[in-house]
Amino acid sequence: MTESTHTKPEPAAVRPEPAVGGLRRVSRVTLQYLLRLFLGLGVIQIFLAGFGVFSLDGQELGSADETAMDPHRSLAAVMMVVTLLIVLAAAAARPGRRIVIMSVVLLLMISVVQTALAAAGEDTALFGGLHALLGIGTLGLAHGISAAVRRSIPSAPRTSSAPRTSSAEGSGRG
Repeated sequence: MTESTHTKPEPAAVRPEPAVGGLRRVSRVTLQYLLRLFLGLGVIQIFLAGFGVFSLDGQELGSADETAMDPHRSLAAVMMVVTLLIVLAAAAARPGRRIVIMSVVLLLMISVVQTALAAAGEDTALFGGLHALLGIGTLGLAHGISAAVRRSIPSAPRTSSAPRTSSAEGSGRG
């Protein structure tokens, strides 16, 4: 019998993944840098909170003449902007629904929950403690988002669909 004209379909595992567009690639890199920036600012934020609390010198937290916590409050505003940029970068990078949702949760934690707890903490120490605890939790969430983004980046596609051979087999040396 003669050769068959039927060709075998290429296995799905060998097909390269589609290339990521330029905007998505830049957005993923930007997202990673923004997450690192957020983490670094978070460490500074913890320092500023401790520094401010121990610099009150008998002043009441939140009183009109109290300025010890101003650097902490100012950095909080910067972190809110960075978090908004994280959400925008995640939406543009399209790394997956889970990462975008986690980014939105981070934004809500920073802009709504942390702000409310900080305001309530000026009158009730329990809320101030929750504010500090949730601040550390936001750093954990940001780290989790960063790890998820790294895992979502596809590895470089193989350029050849030919099966791999070991160096001994491919060199002709037996």
